[in-house]
Amino acid sequence: MATPLSRPVVRTELPTLPQPKRGKVRDVYDLGDRLLIVATDRLSAYDYILSPGIPDKGKILHQMSVFWFERLGGIVRHHLLSGALPRELDPYHSLLEGRSALVRKARVVPFECVARGYLAGSGHREYLASGTVCGLPLPAGLKRASRLPEPIFTPATKAEEGHDLNVTFERMADKLGGDLAGRLRDLTLALYGAAAEHAASVGLILADTKFEFGLDDQGEILWIDEALTPDSSRYWDAATWEPGKEPASFDKQFVRNWLDASGWDHQSPPPTLPEDVVAGTRERYLEAFRRVVGREPVL
Repeated sequence: MATPLSRPVVRTELPTLPQPKRGKVRDVYDLGDRLLIVATDRLSAYDYILSPGIPDKGKILHQMSVFWFERLGGIVRHHLLSGALPRELDPYHSLLEGRSALVRKARVVPFECVARGYLAGSGHREYLASGTVCGLPLPAGLKRASRLPEPIFTPATKAEEGHDLNVTFERMADKLGGDLAGRLRDLTLALYGAAAEHAASVGLILADTKFEFGLDDQGEILWIDEALTPDSSRYWDAATWEPGKEPASFDKQFVRNWLDASGWDHQSPPPTLPEDVVAGTRERYLEAFRRVVGREPVL
């Protein structure tokens, strides 16, 4: 008999701290000279927060982010500070343990920095319509999930609400300046290349991923937010990957597929996820963690 799943943590309340800024997934508390970021078990898809949450999701993805920040920290500085929580947070230890981080503050760059090595998602839809992705021309004849001739950088605007919109590199450069935009592009592709190489060594394809960056007080680039999680990346099973077919994935695509098949109109409140979809999503996150990190997460 299957073990019942724990109750998901979908919202945190830390009464001794200022009210947090709540994103789709994370609750962010301002501690003055730094931030406390708490990864909840909320799950979003198609710009809606779904119900119920996925038990332990926040812990799984937070600990995967820590793995990647530490592994790839030689490429670019990241925002993580010490994993030890300050004494004033002791009353919340059981809630925060394994799902929270103290981080440096940064001025957030208002673009998602996306690297794509394969044709999927919005890139595939644009390619079918115009033969391009974010204005970059691609060879004719590519299929869904085809490997690209080389990884490409495809930025997107960051949206507080609604879906991020793909833009050209030129638009990003106009907004940020060519030097900063070029540095972010190069860092994005370097991080993607290193991560894709590790993923391949454990039988996974890192099809694409998005990064967020910020600038510290000296104007230096910091890698912020999350790092190469199944919420910000597409991980496919390399053993069964075949261009033109739906890849076996270890990310939110499982939930998106269920929502698409449910008859939901994508405009009204989304349907409640059934138990088997919740359990299946959790197991996919766990399997991605096991393969990438090489151990079980601390739950």
